Amino acid sequence: MSEEAPIGLTIMEKLIGLLMVVIGALTFYVTYTNLESTGGNPFLFLTAGIALVVLGVFLVIVRAE
Repeated sequence: MSEEAPIGLTIMEKLIGLLMVVIGALTFYVTYTNLESTGGNPFLFLTAGIALVVLGVFLVIVRAE
């Protein structure tokens, strides 16, 4: 039988997901607006920003078991 996750764990999971979305969006935005000053290869930071946004959205959407 499965038990419900504690409410504190569920809330923290959602808050961490939202924080990851914000940090990823900021990383992507700052890197995208300063492409010429990134030193040649901005794709690492652009990819990291997108990955953080996707992972954060996943954490917000998923139900805790």
